[in-house]
Amino acid sequence: MATNVDQGIGDKLRDGVVIPAHPLALTENRKLDERRQVALTRYYCDAGAGGIAVGVHTTQFAIRDPRVGLFAPVLKLAVETMREREQGSGQRLIKIAGVCGLTEQAVGEAEFARAIGYDIGLLSLAALRQATEDELIAHCRQVAETIPLFGFYLQPAVGGRLLSYEFWREFFEIENIVAVKIAPFNRYQTLDVIRALGDSGRHGEISLYTGNDDNIVADLLTEFRLAGGLKLQFAGGLLGHWAVWTRRAVELLEAVNACKRDGGNGMFELLARSAETTDANAVLFDARNQFAGCIAGLHEILRRQGLLQGRWCIDQDEELSPGQMEEIDRICLDYPHLSDDEFVAENLARWLS
Repeated sequence: MATNVDQGIGDKLRDGVVIPAHPLALTENRKLDERRQVALTRYYCDAGAGGIAVGVHTTQFAIRDPRVGLFAPVLKLAVETMREREQGSGQRLIKIAGVCGLTEQAVGEAEFARAIGYDIGLLSLAALRQATEDELIAHCRQVAETIPLFGFYLQPAVGGRLLSYEFWREFFEIENIVAVKIAPFNRYQTLDVIRALGDSGRHGEISLYTGNDDNIVADLLTEFRLAGGLKLQFAGGLLGHWAVWTRRAVELLEAVNACKRDGGNGMFELLARSAETTDANAVLFDARNQFAGCIAGLHEILRRQGLLQGRWCIDQDEELSPGQMEEIDRICLDYPHLSDDEFVAENLARWLS
């Protein structure tokens, strides 16, 4: 059994942090742009993120294709940059590696991530769409023997599958589970996971993180009141949406926590921000077109800020959907307070150096 995540990382997870899902910086020839890849990691660190997830959907699953060969280089580059930041600041960062595929592949990815210094694996079950829930649990147990796990409820629209309350109840019995990202984009299914965690009795050990990009602020604000007077809350978020405008995401989580401490003061402002954030996310994630342009949408914001040179994805056909550019123009005009353009402009040259 792999050693559980160390106390400092576990405490930080429970306190609650912003964890962006790291994009992939490519040149026009679709080769890794190491300079801009490092700049992105530096941006997230300086913006105040408490951790970074690498090798996840936002990083593009195709990095694992042997013909692309970017899984190891991208994970190594990110962990090295995060270590540099830790040495300079004295502050720990939660290093999360995406882990996916059938069991042999997932265990191999987990072993590699652990060996190069990642703390936790974010476990995708998308490759096991036909497996029974008992088979899924067996798979999770095997991977958890290698690395502490961040569970992941991924919405079916982007490759996930429906998972029952009973699955999550058994999942939370696995010893090496430290957190769960809830991202079904569905309130009923979100409640299944929260109720299962409450019933497991492990809510003091396992942290809840929102991945519901359509309901970020509401998730963070809500106190979930369960049987026996138990109250659970999301500690933070692990989000593709937070790969852009990350400084504002950090300020948002700070504002949510201040509102909770102050008896709800500022709640109406945060609820207004909730609607704005959901509108912006619908555009960036291309909800109108079943999320076809979600990675390109994030890339477009980073391109406008100068962090990326272009929107290029590994798949040449992965681009903005028709009308998405105009919608991005709209949200940038309507919600300038959601962007951190000034923060990026002040620091970009240093990040790229």
